[in-house]
Amino acid sequence: MEDFGEITEPRTVRLERTLPGPIERAWSYLTDSEKRGKWLMAGEWDLRVGGRVAMTVNNANLSADKETPERYKDSQGKKVDGQITRIDPPRLLAFAWNMGDGTSEVTFELTPKGKDVLFVVTHRRLPSRDVMVSVSTGWHTHVGILIDILNNKEPRPFWKTFVGLEPEYQKRIAP
Repeated sequence: MEDFGEITEPRTVRLERTLPGPIERAWSYLTDSEKRGKWLMAGEWDLRVGGRVAMTVNNANLSADKETPERYKDSQGKKVDGQITRIDPPRLLAFAWNMGDGTSEVTFELTPKGKDVLFVVTHRRLPSRDVMVSVSTGWHTHVGILIDILNNKEPRPFWKTFVGLEPEYQKRIAP
């Protein structure tokens, strides 16, 4: 079983995973729209501080199983906009993400570990416990799909995985 994300400070979740390297390959799955679209969201990013981030939610298309729970059907095709806040290729990429209730920040950190890469996702300034649960479950699921892709495996089903993990995050993130 993969480790769960954790709360590292108020309104902040952090998830660590080991990815197969090299670091340049992992970096390309963060920065190339087509590759990012296979595990997270496709969209154009202007890869400079202050550059625009534009993505479109496509969770139902991340695996062969396209069954979407009713409560999430309206998220498909939703536009996500933001701005690059920090970049240090191929080790660090951070962007502000407009979440409707305010702006949060996502930071991706890549650190070589022999032939592998330590990948850390930190999502800060989340507006509520419910959003923290959803975001934690989402990052756990998205990064699991990234690991599958980098290991040349069939991606796990997004929504079945998400729904299976959500009760555990509900328990782990205190009201």
